[in-house]
Amino acid sequence: MSLDELLARVRPVDEEAAGAARRELDAKTKPRGSLGELEELACRIAAARGTASPGRLEAALVLAAGDHGYARHGVSAYPQEVTGQMLAAFASGGAAIDVLARENGLRLVVVDAGIVEPVPHPEIRQVRLGAGTADATAGPALGREEAVAGILAGAEIAGELVSEGYAIVATGDMGIGNTTAAAAVCAALLPAEPQAVCGRGTGVDDDGLCRKVEAVRSALAVNRPDPADPVGALAAVGGYELAVLAGVCVGGAAANAVILLDGFVTGAAALVAARLSPAVAGRMVASHRSPEPGHALVLADLGLRPLLDLGLRLGEGSGAALALPLVSAALALLADMATFASAGVTDAGV
Repeated sequence: MSLDELLARVRPVDEEAAGAARRELDAKTKPRGSLGELEELACRIAAARGTASPGRLEAALVLAAGDHGYARHGVSAYPQEVTGQMLAAFASGGAAIDVLARENGLRLVVVDAGIVEPVPHPEIRQVRLGAGTADATAGPALGREEAVAGILAGAEIAGELVSEGYAIVATGDMGIGNTTAAAAVCAALLPAEPQAVCGRGTGVDDDGLCRKVEAVRSALAVNRPDPADPVGALAAVGGYELAVLAGVCVGGAAANAVILLDGFVTGAAALVAARLSPAVAGRMVASHRSPEPGHALVLADLGLRPLLDLGLRLGEGSGAALALPLVSAALALLADMATFASAGVTDAGV
């Protein structure tokens, strides 16, 4: 399948289904709108699924990892080899996201999108677009064909998950230097100044933050990405895992899945997806707001309100896993809560 063919499969969400879900919620035994954001969430999912009765939905999380040439500029508090080490930890079941996935009944799919040294493990899906990106401060981080291949690979993974019965596809990330890549992509596409989208990531000090801002500024100056060309911007200053996650968003949307986003890095990938096809954003749910300053800008651009604000900056899909019980609760209320008529309760109409 070509990228154009993939994008042609994305359809707008069903606003009639959202309206029908709203009427159903208004008929429940409660004051109208009294469940706040849970009601809005249920309606958003109804629109994405094209039915006022989406029922209980199974969820899977695609955790894509990649290494970055940005790492050589001291933009992270951790060395680059940590990416591969964490990939092994994910596969062995001992990382934070493994714990949260087990706790919340979330299937975890770990993807090597392009780390420097491959980690042979049967639980790691080998996409491997390359052995880490090039240094974007000296030229494109990856080739345009590689970016498209990553998008199509992510879309294929999402499509497989939907065909297996997963109607919620969540996104997670890992990669030393990837908040720098995400900041560069957001600066290019929003557009925004580097200092407005760069944060402390893994916890860099003031000097590290300055290096990060300068790396993003240099990458933009050298590559001059076009905000109207999301694939070009992704290739110029982004990363392999961003390409795969953008594809997960597009592929999930094409299959009418709900796309549950994690934090800033997955938000940058979602921004690419929404620039490729604006209809994708209607199927997105923002799990939380990251402390990274660029994340609030991305969420505003996508028109998303986060479900949680816990100061999370781990990545891995941790915020998506933590938000999943809220998604399940919203769907359960829509499906199971009694109406005024069925419960014999007087409806005051407010």
